[in-house]
Amino acid sequence: MISPQPVWLTIIRLLRWDKPAGRLILMIPALWAVILSTGGKPPWQLVCVIILGTLAISGAGCVINDIWDRNLDPLVERTKNRPLASRSLSLKVAIGVGLLSLICAALFAFYLNPLSFWLSVLAVPVIVAYPLAKRVFPLPQLVLGLAWGFGVLISWSAVTNTIEGSTMLLWLATITWTLGFDTLYAMADRDDDCKIGVKSSALFFGKYAPEAIIFFYVLTAILLAILAILLRLNWSFWLTWIVSSAIWAWHYLRIKSPQIASLDYGSMFGQNVTIGFVLMLGMLTGSLF
Repeated sequence: MISPQPVWLTIIRLLRWDKPAGRLILMIPALWAVILSTGGKPPWQLVCVIILGTLAISGAGCVINDIWDRNLDPLVERTKNRPLASRSLSLKVAIGVGLLSLICAALFAFYLNPLSFWLSVLAVPVIVAYPLAKRVFPLPQLVLGLAWGFGVLISWSAVTNTIEGSTMLLWLATITWTLGFDTLYAMADRDDDCKIGVKSSALFFGKYAPEAIIFFYVLTAILLAILAILLRLNWSFWLTWIVSSAIWAWHYLRIKSPQIASLDYGSMFGQNVTIGFVLMLGMLTGSLF
């Protein structure tokens, strides 16, 4: 099928820049880290590097994912119209876009100190491995969480030039949060994934997937609470923490509802972006005042 769109618009779809939720949800933990590690006063140059670097590496990750899955995506309702799945973009162009994205990410990484730079290098194999993990590993969302977690390690160490106990708490919270929201997201694809033999945490946990999701959310809330106590964040963070925890609890109730529709999973995934920004506001104000 030949896309009626201009090539540049098709490339934007390949990079998923037309669907910002996935890009933002990767950026958020990295911004959490730079806010908390600077006491709410991050240097604007570093913030810009994190934002642009995240856009570049997440775009590269999407391209790598679509290259690996170009013969699987046509079999899944949610992904069948992706550029490589629909053959509206050539494999050669996709490889070129992916390499360019990686080069851009590397250029931003050179701004960082040596520790953060090498953490950026270590993140690349994990990003490449994620699309393959769902073929052999029962919990590919864990691999995704590890990839997401590098954003915390890179951003925090870019400020402190070290990995601290607080860094690891935020890293773990990012992994558990990712396991929660991406298991939720994977629930919409369970039938198609089962049919084509792709693994996911939603399939792994089966009928207990709602309980697994709320378990991961509870762990996230506990880890963030411990971190807030250690960093002495004030009441404004706790207000956002309560709001976020309440929304996660509401998600669990919705998932358990027999009336839930497939589109609801995507909607709740998107709400996690809002949750991330709400918590970010709490971290910023909780550090400053």
